[in-house]
Amino acid sequence: MQTIDRSKPVLVTGATGYVAGWLVKKLLLEGFTVHAPVRQPDNEAKRAHLDELAATAPGTIRYFRADLLDEGSYTEAMQGCELVFHTASPFSPNVDNPERELIEPAVKGTKNVLNGANAVKSVKRVVLTSSCAAIYTDATDCQRAPGGVLTESVWNTTASLDYQPYAFSKTLAEKTAWDMANAQSRWDLVTINPCLVMGPTLNPGGTTSESLSLLRQLGDGTMRSGVPNVNIGLVDVRDVADAHYLAAFTPEAKGRYITCAHNTSFPELARALQPKYGKDYPIPTRTLPKWLVMIVGPLVNKSLSRRFVRNNVGVPWTADNSKIRNQLGINFRPLKMTMEDAFEVLVEEGMV
Repeated sequence: MQTIDRSKPVLVTGATGYVAGWLVKKLLLEGFTVHAPVRQPDNEAKRAHLDELAATAPGTIRYFRADLLDEGSYTEAMQGCELVFHTASPFSPNVDNPERELIEPAVKGTKNVLNGANAVKSVKRVVLTSSCAAIYTDATDCQRAPGGVLTESVWNTTASLDYQPYAFSKTLAEKTAWDMANAQSRWDLVTINPCLVMGPTLNPGGTTSESLSLLRQLGDGTMRSGVPNVNIGLVDVRDVADAHYLAAFTPEAKGRYITCAHNTSFPELARALQPKYGKDYPIPTRTLPKWLVMIVGPLVNKSLSRRFVRNNVGVPWTADNSKIRNQLGINFRPLKMTMEDAFEVLVEEGMV
């Protein structure tokens, strides 16, 4: 059980990212000094949205040069920190070289940051951004889970380098983190395991989140003819940031936390947008039959392989979020609010 000194600086890896942006905003508003290790600290364009947040907040932000694959590069930024948030990790389901583009940065980056925690004596707690992808690969994995429901005790055993390598990278990275945490006793590890993260981005031009790609397709006519009935979990990006914050400053926080607000589906996401945006944008109203997705899916989207369609379309997806609600006291935003707020940013930025 760790109590964090709020007068000390706090380190956030991947500070310019989608989730991390909201976490940094919360920390700055709470008056913290945020240490932000980034690859290009002198790139003012990449950090402009964070500088803008810091300009009007009681907290401050300091930038340091670091890279996930550069051993020892996080120790300078970590000096004096009792708390480390490790959010940096590549997120893309479609890559040419999964080993180099996903596995290496996820696993080596985790080792690099946690070796820094081992070297810097002030560190007391590390909060790691993992994923529900470290718990499951496909919706069919839910059916094999105890009671047909995903819980924190379940680990992904079906992803591989050849199938869903992103999920494989998150599984390997989190297992590496737990191995390193259990090998010492000075700092403790808490992991946040979000499902699909949706919601407004603080940096529209610089965000590469796959959820924003899905959101754009729901509004730009790509899915005009209908959406596949893919069942998923969804959570608001602001709630994920809150989950990190609560995990850091709740002394009793321990282990993994499934961070999932809604057991939902692609058609339900489209329906959430219909009342406000259906008249002005081609939000889909039809659900495509599974047989059609099986035939057409692989031709229009590499992610919709026949194996993926078979294992996810029309297959129920259920996760238990009671641990994070009971232990950290989080209140999740409604699905409609998340979808509308996310889409509004795309409208304002002319991205749909």
